[in-house]
Parts: sequence; structure tokens; C-alpha cells
Amino acid sequence: MELVTKAPKGTTDITGAEIGLWQTMEFVLKSEAEMNGFSEIRTPVFEHTELFLRGVGDTTDVVEKQMYTFEDKGGRSITLRPEGTAGVARAMLEHGLYNGGYPIKAYYCGTFYRYERPQAGRMRELHQFGVEMFGAAEPQADAQVIAMAMAQFERLGLREVELVLNSIGCPDCRAVYHKALKDYFGRHEEKLCDSCKSRLERNPMRILDCKSPICAEIAKGAPKIIDYICEECKEHFGGVKRYLDALKIKYTLDSSLVRGLDYYTRTVFEFVSNDIGAQSSIGGGGRYDGLVEELGGNLTAAVGYALGMDRIALVMKAQGIEPIPANECELFIATMNPEAAEKAIVLTNALHKCGVICDTELCGRGLKAQMKYADRINAKFTMVLGGDEVSSGKAEIKNMKTGEKMEISLGDDFIDAYLTAASMAEDFMAE
Repeated sequence: MELVTKAPKGTTDITGAEIGLWQTMEFVLKSEAEMNGFSEIRTPVFEHTELFLRGVGDTTDVVEKQMYTFEDKGGRSITLRPEGTAGVARAMLEHGLYNGGYPIKAYYCGTFYRYERPQAGRMRELHQFGVEMFGAAEPQADAQVIAMAMAQFERLGLREVELVLNSIGCPDCRAVYHKALKDYFGRHEEKLCDSCKSRLERNPMRILDCKSPICAEIAKGAPKIIDYICEECKEHFGGVKRYLDALKIKYTLDSSLVRGLDYYTRTVFEFVSNDIGAQSSIGGGGRYDGLVEELGGNLTAAVGYALGMDRIALVMKAQGIEPIPANECELFIATMNPEAAEKAIVLTNALHKCGVICDTELCGRGLKAQMKYADRINAKFTMVLGGDEVSSGKAEIKNMKTGEKMEISLGDDFIDAYLTAASMAEDFMAE
């Protein structure tokens, strides 16, 4: 029989053993963020299209080529979120989170959507973990979020993650830089792709981020932003480097790094791993001091980053990093008849309320098949219930590793009896 349908191109199911790796990743990323004072925020998976046009920038690849945009039944233009920062900034303004004082520290973990050619580590439905900090203008804020990301990589066990760093200045010094770029790229206009020809007047910095081989080759000879940033931006960037040096965090300076979104200002950075081929970036971020004002708020300093969880998962697998072991079944109760099945479901429910991972037969299998299943799910203990056990109010639990058996009560003291027996078995195994 043919499948009704398959998962859409550019999406993937995360199943089986791989779930453990993702749960490990999510736990480490979230717990490290919370240790640094960040709290979780959850924003809608779709927003009004205007948010991304104004926030991300209408000359970016994301807006021009990659957004999933549609008109809803009310005639409104809606877009599946291609990135997280604009939505978090919108939520911060809409709910007046700034009234609680600065800095505002938020993290998110979820799915995002970009229409592009699927390949390893680059999906149309992608998973990201991100952090945003609003109201902190000092260079130590930049250093803190970078240090937090590096700590996340270290806790995950990732090896040889490189930090690449640059400053792209503020709007004032970028105006001078834009003029220099227009002069340079204007001399090569005939060779530029159609997208870059349209960007030449509107936003020439976006040409530096073009994926066209011809445009990329031309961009190699373009003026470098670091030669045009003002004294205030130089001082800020110097501070970022000073704090990173104090933290003993190594970095590589790359004057060609500009990031792909228009809201970035001053500090920009990427995290790079050489274990996943051409898609070497596993995350990045920077400062975006003008975004909140662009969305209708007051001028607000901000800095953050997003990590590509799909790519981090690839690195973890490439480096042989094992996930945190999943919690396994402690007790499986096999049953011989309907009366025993009724008793078993009452017992397992009672154990669940005490935090014990346990299960019982739900498929109507014979005893031999039930015991095979208990072995497959690595149950530590098994218990067989039949008519005799139910009527006597007593049953044996069996240690599946040692074969040792112990009789326990099935009455009101069942929980205490089971926990005592399980504890004694654990102590025996430890010896």
C-alpha cells in the first residue's frame, strides 16, 4: 500500500535515537542561557510581513528570495518567521517588557522557515536557538553573549569551534562606507547579478553577502568596512576584543564578515566548525542597536545571536558526541488475564505519580512476547501478574540483570514495598 504523502521537501522528522541528541542539545542550550540570566520567550510562528520588511531589510536574500509569504483569509500579508530577532523585538515593544527595566534578556528555541535549496544543515524548516539582550550598550554585553555561546558549545562537547569577529560600524560611518562601495561596485556593475544591480543604489553592503560566484569574486577587492568605522565604533570594538581577551576566548578577525540581515550594527560574529563541509557556520549574531527604533520604539541598544540546531546536530554526530542517556523503564508489569491487567494499570498509575518510569502490557500479547518487549525497552525490573498474584496480594519483581527475585506487597503499601526492593537491588549492584 502506497503512503498517502511524505514530509514536504526541506523538512525532516526527528525520531528514534536521534531524539536523545536533540533533547541533550536543547537542555544544554537552555540551561546555560538561564544560568546567565536569560528567560524563555515564545513568539508566533507567523507574523505580519511588514515586520520582516522593516526589521530584516527588503534588500536581503531572506526577504527577496527566501520568505514564505501568503495572504490570509482576511486579506492580510502574513509571513512564516524566517528568523527570531524581529519577532522578539516586536513582542518586547507590544507588551512593554522594557517597563521592568534593562537589560531585558530573552532566549527562544523553535522552528523557522526559509525557501532555499535543501542540503545538509540547511533546511526549509530549520531549528534555531537564539538569545536577545535589549538595553545594554556596553562592549561587555557583546562579550557576555559570545562567552555564553562558547560555553554552550563546550558543555555540548563540541571541539574546535572558531569565533570569527568584525565590526560593521554605525549608521553614520556606514554612510561613508556605502559611498565607497557604490564607487567600487559601480565600476563592475555590468558583471553583477540582477539582484546586486538593484542593491547597488539601495544597499551596496548586501552585495558583499551575495552567493553568486561572480559577485563574490568581485567583492574580494571591495573596500573593507573596518577602514571606515568612526572613532566611537573603533573604541567599542576595541572594548569587545579586550573583554574577550580577558575571558581567554580566541577569535579571528575577518573584515569581510557583514552578516545577512540589515539590522546589524557594530559588532558582528560567527561560530564556525570545519566538521560539516561547506556549511561551516553553526551560528552567529551581533549588535542591532537600531532595530527597536525601526519597529516604532525608542532607540535601544541590543545584542544577540542565533544557533543553527540542525547544524550543531550534524557536528555532534560527526565528532561522535553521545547524547545524555535517556531515562529508561524501571519496571514492566506483564499480565496474564484481564483481572491482572486491571490491577497492573492501577499499580503503574500509582508509580507514575511518584516519578517512577514504568509500563504494562497494552497490546494483548502472550507472556513470552511481553518479556521480549520488556527486554527491548531495557526495563530494570519485571513483574508478572496472574490470578494467584492478584488474589494473594503479593508478587515477585525480577532484576533483569542479575535474575534476583524479591516478593513485595500489592496492597496499600505497594509503593513503599517497590521502592524499598528497588533500592536494595541498586545497592547490591553498586557493591
